[in-house]
Amino acid sequence: MNEGPASPALGVAARSWVRGKDRRTALAGLLAALTRTLQQEHDPPALRRVFEQSIRDLLPLRWAEFRDARLNSPGLATGEMVSLHVPTSEAARTVNLDARIEPGRVLSAWDHQTLATLAHLGALVVEIEQLARGRARPALAVGITRPDGAAPLIGSSTAMRVLRERIERVAATDFTALIEGESGTGKELVARHVHDLSRRAAGPFVAINCAALVETLLEAELFGIEDRTATGVRGRRGKFEHADGGTLFLDEVSDLSMSAQAKLLRAIQDLAVERVGGCGARRVDTRIVVATNRSLAELAERGLFRQDLFYRLCGVEILVPPLRTRREDILELATYFLTRHRAVRRLELTPAAADALLLYDWPGNIRELERVIEGIVALAHDDKIDLDDLPPAIRGEYADVLLPSLTRGESMRAWGSRYARLIFERCAQNKRQACRKLGISYHTLQAYLRYEPGRCAAGHHDVPEWPEEGAADLALCRVAEKVDDELNSARLDPRARTEANTDSKEKTARTDATAASHPPAVVTPQW
Repeated sequence: MNEGPASPALGVAARSWVRGKDRRTALAGLLAALTRTLQQEHDPPALRRVFEQSIRDLLPLRWAEFRDARLNSPGLATGEMVSLHVPTSEAARTVNLDARIEPGRVLSAWDHQTLATLAHLGALVVEIEQLARGRARPALAVGITRPDGAAPLIGSSTAMRVLRERIERVAATDFTALIEGESGTGKELVARHVHDLSRRAAGPFVAINCAALVETLLEAELFGIEDRTATGVRGRRGKFEHADGGTLFLDEVSDLSMSAQAKLLRAIQDLAVERVGGCGARRVDTRIVVATNRSLAELAERGLFRQDLFYRLCGVEILVPPLRTRREDILELATYFLTRHRAVRRLELTPAAADALLLYDWPGNIRELERVIEGIVALAHDDKIDLDDLPPAIRGEYADVLLPSLTRGESMRAWGSRYARLIFERCAQNKRQACRKLGISYHTLQAYLRYEPGRCAAGHHDVPEWPEEGAADLALCRVAEKVDDELNSARLDPRARTEANTDSKEKTARTDATAASHPPAVVTPQW
């Protein structure tokens, strides 16, 4: 039987009951989503994102998010904006739940009540974030493979020990840090270690290459953009907001334009960002770490970098040494990279290949060494890495010198003679200075200089003449007198030094006459 249309009051009540039932279901889903995120991801920023998205799905809001409000900023409500205070355990921190109502919609009393309830629930999310930040991961042991797959800080040299100590000191603070070093030295790895050793280890580490940023999209990438700022544009957070509670790493900051430097300076000074198309600043709790492969001081002096930004970044600096200044770490790094690829092939360096790696200057630093090892793992013919397995640029001069000698079968005596002649020429044919540089005696140098490889190859061995036992004592006395005269002349004035030199020449003449009366015997030296 048709009872006619329901009364308007009954229809409104029915719709209100349906909306209330939907809200209760949505609240249960929100709690389930928060619990699932907390159990699976263990990521407090992800928990916040899930909560903010659930609020937007539950109420007719254009956007809703937590904001670290400025001091003495009470909750407010206008026609389009709603801001509710979120209680926290930190007295110095003020957090608001800000929301913008969809155009043409009005929040009912039930909506306001639901939003107030969500603000209290949001306080639990904020507390979970604070607890996670305080429960930072312990300091990572240097040399142990990182959980994210990045290489540890490898090296036992003095330079690496100094670098590790500096990283630990910087990580204990929240100051902006500047990392300088050549390309390929591992500046981002150093920044990650600063983050992992700091109290922000539980927060995100966000890295961005400033050289790859497009000038027109710089603000949107760093600071974010509001929803519907332009046709088809969806709102999203910038890198500063993504790094909230963690570390923001800006690589190659020297490549930023002057206008971009001015915008970055404002964000670093205030620790607040304003999205493109936004109407207010958003506070962020982010530590800034920047890196460059060029000297910012020189760029600032030449007018290529803003001095105010330079003074804001400098002060807490970390210098990463190039690989050529710590050659004792080269073989340790090569062994680490070979070990990392042991699942593919088990390779081992021969002494000749190790010497070639040590002699190379590595202009690409650790990045170049890593790629060389990867190429060897892919292309080596045997399990022993030899000179032929190295790229031509690395074996270069080492192979040019060694391989011809190996082909000709030259002896160690030939090598010693060649090196002695080289030092002798570089010392302007001063035999005394050449002996000091080589660490050998005068007669040994004479034997090396008289050596002729051609005669040796033909069977005519050039044997140096060593004095017999009696004359050897005279020769030693002659050398001792020369050393004593040289030391005394260094303490005398020029006139006395000239007289001492005259006496020394007379003593030398007498010693030569004595040595002539004892003709030396020819003996075969033991090489």
